[in-house]
Amino acid sequence: MRINANDTAVLVVDYQEKLLPAMSGLEGLMDNSKKLLKGLKELDIPMIVTEQYSKGLGHTVEEITECIGDSYKPYEKMTFSGLCTEEIKAAVKSLGKKNILVCGVEAHVCVLQSVIDLKADGYNVLLVEDCIASRKMSDKETAVKRAMGEGAYITSAEAVLFELTFAAGTPHFKTISKIVKDRKSGS
Repeated sequence: MRINANDTAVLVVDYQEKLLPAMSGLEGLMDNSKKLLKGLKELDIPMIVTEQYSKGLGHTVEEITECIGDSYKPYEKMTFSGLCTEEIKAAVKSLGKKNILVCGVEAHVCVLQSVIDLKADGYNVLLVEDCIASRKMSDKETAVKRAMGEGAYITSAEAVLFELTFAAGTPHFKTISKIVKDRKSGS
């Protein structure tokens, strides 16, 4: 299955102040996630941002909100799956997209449960593997296996950005190429 920019959105799950410091591989997670989100912003891919119990876990970290830009309008949730919060489910549906990229934390809890529910609702789900994390690497690995078993496609930030860009010479190619290749763009 090939994805295109016209039929794709992203669910940005819980990159929150009190969750992120505990994540395994935090530096890689943040570098890859910033590249992904900057690239998706360049490509005008709609973003839905969730925050799990922000009163206790804080809000989305500034490094991520800067990459998202004006699309940062977080949806509060208490359920682990974003799709079990009616406002988020309605927001995803209102976009009218069939392909949903998923990134965020924790891979084996909120990310995985959102993936399962997106699949159950009939979406093509692409889990951006280098843009998810858990406190323990084994939990992340288990989440990826489970997501695959549920029918999600596994991809990476670079792969998905170039697939959405489609070809060299397109209006966004130079910018996406710079974002992906420039070590500074992820920092």
